[in-house]
Amino acid sequence: MTTPAKPAMRPARPEFSSGPCAKRPGWSPENLRTAILGRSHRSKPGKARLQAAIDRTREVLEVPADYLIGIVAGSDTGAVEMALWSLLGPRKVQLLAFESFGKDWVTDVVKQLKLPAETLDAPYGALPDLTRVDPEADLVFTWNGTTSGVRVPNADFIAADRAGLTICDATSACFAQTLDWPKLDVVTFSWQKALGGEAAHGVLILSPRAVERLESYIPPWPMPKLFRMTKAGKVSRDIFEGATINTPSMLCVEDYLDALKWAASIGGLAELRARADRNLAALAEWVERTPWVDFLAADPASRSNTSVCLKVVDPAVAALSPEGQADFAKKLASALEKEAVALDIGGYRDAPPGLRIWCGATVETDDLVALTPWLDWAFASVSAELAPA
Repeated sequence: MTTPAKPAMRPARPEFSSGPCAKRPGWSPENLRTAILGRSHRSKPGKARLQAAIDRTREVLEVPADYLIGIVAGSDTGAVEMALWSLLGPRKVQLLAFESFGKDWVTDVVKQLKLPAETLDAPYGALPDLTRVDPEADLVFTWNGTTSGVRVPNADFIAADRAGLTICDATSACFAQTLDWPKLDVVTFSWQKALGGEAAHGVLILSPRAVERLESYIPPWPMPKLFRMTKAGKVSRDIFEGATINTPSMLCVEDYLDALKWAASIGGLAELRARADRNLAALAEWVERTPWVDFLAADPASRSNTSVCLKVVDPAVAALSPEGQADFAKKLASALEKEAVALDIGGYRDAPPGLRIWCGATVETDDLVALTPWLDWAFASVSAELAPA
């Protein structure tokens, strides 16, 4: 068995995890020295920092002035579930399910809330038939499939004069893709995916139409305290002014503020999108000339520029059993992690076997370019184990 030579160059930062993602370039714990620690988050300085996080989110994401922005518990999952439990019920529901988290929302709506819902699904690597989206229905969907590497290319499938609400899980799309705000009534994300922030917090953004639903509809099921957004029939505006329902980590809030300041300093949303696009392009150039690998997302128009999912298409690997293919992919990720050149890039547990490489704005293109020879090295190394002795 011949061991292939290791590449000479290494990524300066090997963090390519899809969440929590790489910290922003130049990050240091010293940047958090201004955090409000040892004090109540409801103190005047504590609320000021939370309000600053809301205001900077609006600025960098270019959120319309009449949309509400709140920091909530439970990461993106908590934000999505607050919307599902609070808003769904009065209309037919449609769900787009083309990756793991979209399927989770199907479970919540159908099995937990027990609502009669229509699921428009597709296998990993593809989108559902978007022409079937009904403007009369409430729609729940992920903008970017973090576990499949597939995104909706735009919001053209959503009617401008729709009657239903759109609830969009945008956790790996925010700060990297163009969200069509007039088409979206609820947008959620977690800053640990979007900008490499520390985890446990979600962001919930509501349009005026979503607020109107909250104030005109009372769900028939019990509402946990963490999900309650109204009082006496009106939206609790203080939630969207820095008075979070639960106790937030002010250290995490300060870290998010640091990431938002960095984002604004490099040119805001336009440059964040451009960085992610350049990162995807670097990987795409390598995939184009590499016969053993391909994108899981078949259509370039719906290919994610953040959670890039790759599959092994080499005939020898494709001939293995499903278990053998999964083992091969795990060995690829393990070999790269052992060399400390790529950490946490194994495909999602429910997705087809492969690799998942984060290409969001906090990742440097030079690191991705330096990674590609190591991907070839790992493939050659693991393939050598399949060769007859």
